[in-house]
Amino acid sequence: MRVVVITGLAQGMGREVALRLAASGDAVAGFDVDAEGVESLRAELKAKGSDPLLVTLDVCDRPGIRAFRDEVLRKYGHADTVLSNVGIGFFGPFEEVDLEKASRCLEINVMGTAAILQAFVPSMRERRAGKLVAVSSLVGQIPFPFESIYSATKFAVEGLVLSLRYEVEPYGIQVALIQPAQVSTRFAAKIHTLPIEGSPYRERVRRFIARDEALIKGAPDPGAAAEQILRVLRAAKPKPQNPIDAKSRVFLALNRVLPRRIRDEILLRQMDIR
Repeated sequence: MRVVVITGLAQGMGREVALRLAASGDAVAGFDVDAEGVESLRAELKAKGSDPLLVTLDVCDRPGIRAFRDEVLRKYGHADTVLSNVGIGFFGPFEEVDLEKASRCLEINVMGTAAILQAFVPSMRERRAGKLVAVSSLVGQIPFPFESIYSATKFAVEGLVLSLRYEVEPYGIQVALIQPAQVSTRFAAKIHTLPIEGSPYRERVRRFIARDEALIKGAPDPGAAAEQILRVLRAAKPKPQNPIDAKSRVFLALNRVLPRRIRDEILLRQMDIR
């Protein structure tokens, strides 16, 4: 039985991963700030015969994360895999961004990832075994307009994890990134807002939102995304970077080989913001 820790598991991909892990006999531990979602997931897992360790916790609560880590180690003795899935979106023209609100996104997406991974490194290092996996995004390598703050957080997560890899691999700890493009959830729609009337960005943002929401309708659902994530979690030697859908693989491949002028043209046409 493998012990898998998941953050942000009350809804969406995290929840679907938890359900599939439990169905295959793995032990699931995790937390989310969504108390109602945590309780409904607990009931669903217990109905399937699983005995999860789930708590309601904000990823910005550093003492809470350490206490959660200690509870996981008391209950199971170790953690085989940690999946950092927690994150929030942030949208808007950079000129008009409220930087105080933006700092919350940076704290959750970047430092939240750092906190949960750091918490489990000592026990994995002592066992000389473990896997640390963080959900990044296509925009962690390809910056998108009107998502400057969110892109910044995902670029940071990529840098964090890829740097960490050099430090912990000598101790038997594997590190990997999950890089979805879009998943058909309400994640993006919840943050899509038009700038105020008179904003010089309003019309281009309107077209961007319309295009983005059209693309989301054809994106993989959380269940399909979860199946791809499970492949990474279960891989004997996962790749450091793992796109989980065809769109991510295509765009990331083009990003590596095409001149910037052509890449920019593709992006502007794709998102209808020329």
